[in-house]
Amino acid sequence: MDFSGIIPAIPGMWNGMVMTLQLMVMGVVGGIIIGTILALMRLSSSKLLSNIAGAYVNYFRSIPLLLVITWFYLAVPFVLRWITGQDTPVGAFTSCVVAFMMFEAAYFCEIVRAGVQSISRGQMGAAQALGMTYSQMMRLIILPQAFRKMTPLLLQQSIILFQDTSLVYTVGLVDFLNSARSSGDIIGRSNEFLVIAGLVYFTISFVASRLVKLMQKRLAV
Repeated sequence: MDFSGIIPAIPGMWNGMVMTLQLMVMGVVGGIIIGTILALMRLSSSKLLSNIAGAYVNYFRSIPLLLVITWFYLAVPFVLRWITGQDTPVGAFTSCVVAFMMFEAAYFCEIVRAGVQSISRGQMGAAQALGMTYSQMMRLIILPQAFRKMTPLLLQQSIILFQDTSLVYTVGLVDFLNSARSSGDIIGRSNEFLVIAGLVYFTISFVASRLVKLMQKRLAV
């Protein structure tokens, strides 16, 4: 094992890490927004909205993320061409971000739904007695408390997404793992670079998991 080629490759690997973090952050933010909307739909008194959201969640939780990434990479340009009537270049990055948002939304939906349902119904009744609308009640009372309770779960799912970003190699996007693999292939030291990549993923995920557990204890108190 010769790790002497790691240091010269650090700039390229750092660029790959930046790509990985961008994918994760955008996927998490978009997933939480879409997931919150889906959760409110599932909790809605309208059976139509509830069934649509339920079907969405069940579908995306029943298929592998790799399939979703590949499908969006092929489908997004086709859909845009169907809407606009002309070829619109999308690129691997955009299609991957869309795939992560749509896929993670199914998981964030269940987290948000559980968080909302954990809030006492008495608070909902009190808000209605004060004359609040449904949107005011959710925005000012229910969701702030629910997000406080489910923050550790949201962060834990974000850690999982951080690891899953390595799947973007299937569409040729150079994330951290792909940049490490490529750097190793160039100098014929693939094993060494994959070992370093594994250690980096483990360190970041382990430290983040410990911070999530500390946060969970703090919020519980």
